[in-house]
Amino acid sequence: MFSERDTKGPSLRKGSIEVVCGSMFSGKTEELIRRMKRAKFAKLRVEIYKPAIDVRYSEEDVVSHDRNVIQSTPVDSSQNILLMVDDIDVVGIDEAQFFDMGIVDVCKQLAERGIRVICAGLDMDFRGVPFGPMPALMAIADDVYKTHAICVQCGDLAYVSHRLVASEKRVLLGETDSYEPLCRVCYNKALLNEEVKGETNS
Repeated sequence: MFSERDTKGPSLRKGSIEVVCGSMFSGKTEELIRRMKRAKFAKLRVEIYKPAIDVRYSEEDVVSHDRNVIQSTPVDSSQNILLMVDDIDVVGIDEAQFFDMGIVDVCKQLAERGIRVICAGLDMDFRGVPFGPMPALMAIADDVYKTHAICVQCGDLAYVSHRLVASEKRVLLGETDSYEPLCRVCYNKALLNEEVKGETNS
């Protein structure tokens, strides 16, 4: 398990990559904020980045669904992160699934510089397909921590974010009016119901 003391002092500083993943409403951003705040309490120099397209709660801050907030820098490209990191001990990256595939190499470069990197993101899209660079990030991570929402239908651990609105766009920013966390069984039931409705309406 990581200890903030591991990055204290140049001789002890070791780079690492941590990935926090799960469905929507599972507390991923909450966990990212918690780890970043602990690093701040440990007097480490921290910086957090998020994709510029994510403006749901704030254009600049990272905000969890529970409205916990931490200051961040929005970026359009993963390569921009390398240009901004200077004398930083810990880098946080929120909504990593929305970044280009270059984010994988960026995280590797940061870790090789001795920086602790913490990425949070959706592991799967609304179809249950691995999302963007997340599988590659999980593969190269020193530690992967999966968070779970609660299935709104049965109360079991959620498996995926089920989309409630009719859209085939892979990236569709939304909240509880657009998505709901479902377990595997309830998700498959929802897909079957949608298929039946589609056949009835056609």
